[in-house]
Amino acid sequence: MIIIKSPAEIEIMRAAGRVVGQVLEAVSQAVRPGVSTASLDRQAEEMARSLGAVPAFKGYRGYPYSLCCSLNEQVVHGFPGPGPLKEGDILSMDFGVILDGFYGDAATTVAVGAISPEASGLLKATEASLMAGIEKAQPGNHLGDISSAVQKVAEGAGFSVVRQFVGHGIGRGLHEEPQVPNFGLPGRGVKLKPGMVLAIEPMINAGGFEVRILQDGWTAVTVDGKLSAHFEHTVAVTADGPRILSLP
Repeated sequence: MIIIKSPAEIEIMRAAGRVVGQVLEAVSQAVRPGVSTASLDRQAEEMARSLGAVPAFKGYRGYPYSLCCSLNEQVVHGFPGPGPLKEGDILSMDFGVILDGFYGDAATTVAVGAISPEASGLLKATEASLMAGIEKAQPGNHLGDISSAVQKVAEGAGFSVVRQFVGHGIGRGLHEEPQVPNFGLPGRGVKLKPGMVLAIEPMINAGGFEVRILQDGWTAVTVDGKLSAHFEHTVAVTADGPRILSLP
């Protein structure tokens, strides 16, 4: 069932999203060669708790960390670890919190030092595809308008859209209806109404869209070993258009 949030509930979700945005901004600034993703995970959890929120991912369906850290060919749900980041890596970080009973969720991909032109293009195209999708989160539009906008930007830049993982509704649950694919046809799917809150999250690959799951049961990687990027915002559909709730 798709849940319509009240204005008061959306304000609580904005507070949760602000924490997520602040944490991702801080850990992104800490990314550099030699830093471990395990240290970023600790920083994210400590900061969220200091701001009165609870990390949403730790323990969720058994996930053992607070911050998802997906490196290079890792698409999503990567585990933080002790190994140092290297010049030229790209790191996708996905983070969520619970605050006053509501969830916030966002993701970003950052460069570790100087990166290749292909990697830079992938990051720019993935973020642009997210913003194109957000622009379509208008009352009266359809879910497919968001999906199609993401796909058009990503594939227009020469990249591919992951099919196995999609965005989702969000509120008192981390994953609510509807699912929000990053591919599809305009004018199709659920009609968007004020009060819907969506986690829009393109996962875009430099090569093919196929992914596989590693033996840890969580980490998704590209089948061809090529780079992947991930950007996400929590977005409320309002009478005045889309409102990004996960900005710092």
